[in-house]
Amino acid sequence: MSLNRTDPHPQWSNLTTERRNPKTRAIDSASTHQIVQLMNEEDHLVAGAVGQVAHEIARAVDLIVDRFRKGGRLFYVGAGTSGRLGVLDAAECPPTFGTDPSLVQGLIAGGHPALVRSQEGAEDRDEDGAAELDRNGVSKNDTVVGIAASGVTPYVTGALKRGRTIGAATVFLTCNPEAASRIEVDVVIAPVVGPEAITGSTRLKAGTATKLVLNTLSTASMIRLGKVYENLMVDLTPSCDKLHDRSRRILSDITDVDPADINDLLARAEGDLKTAIVMRKRAVSAETARQLLSQHEGSVRAALESSR
Repeated sequence: MSLNRTDPHPQWSNLTTERRNPKTRAIDSASTHQIVQLMNEEDHLVAGAVGQVAHEIARAVDLIVDRFRKGGRLFYVGAGTSGRLGVLDAAECPPTFGTDPSLVQGLIAGGHPALVRSQEGAEDRDEDGAAELDRNGVSKNDTVVGIAASGVTPYVTGALKRGRTIGAATVFLTCNPEAASRIEVDVVIAPVVGPEAITGSTRLKAGTATKLVLNTLSTASMIRLGKVYENLMVDLTPSCDKLHDRSRRILSDITDVDPADINDLLARAEGDLKTAIVMRKRAVSAETARQLLSQHEGSVRAALESSR
């Protein structure tokens, strides 16, 4: 079920994100400092609410990783702030984890123009969300994460229904627990952050909760795929001076290589940080290091601890 402008009695007022917050009813008469305090007090509720749905987030991560290992992709689907946050999280995966840009993708109602200017009407058609999945060739090996703070965005629910029909793994992220039963998916993630400081402005607490959940979904999935060693980004793509420097610092931190020899080691590894780490710590050639990583699905830890 989805609620849209054609519904005869859309119960928007019953949604958590549309309710008035009793603690901020006089915010318009508060001092600047009091406004800041009120908003900060509401923001303090967000991390705890996300913590309450840790089990569901973990289940979603396991689904995503399973699909990745089958050659699948991850699609975030959203409108407005939810869509922009999905696009943002997807865009950060290649530089952070060295992924191909196609592995994690953000789809937003209204397309690219909606990233910089509100396209409110673009979210109102279920069939548009379904068509977006079709255009991107979504298959049963993929994961579709629908993001809708209100839980009733037709573009998102339409995409999730199509994803379910295709056989893709489906995850519904919403800040309205009332919406949890509106659509059949594999996992519902519904942190209850309560009414916003400004009624209905879901770019606030709901947006913050969404950002936290998406951060966790992508980061935990990449960790499970072996793209992190200890707590270091060993699969990063050094595409700028900052990341080149980070690669050198990571290599220096993990190994006992002399700082003067780091560039030479990276050169022999053809710039691949993982290969350089295994080369140094196991005292093997670049070819052997690459073979070890390949045998252990790219996991540096497994390659280092292997008896082979």
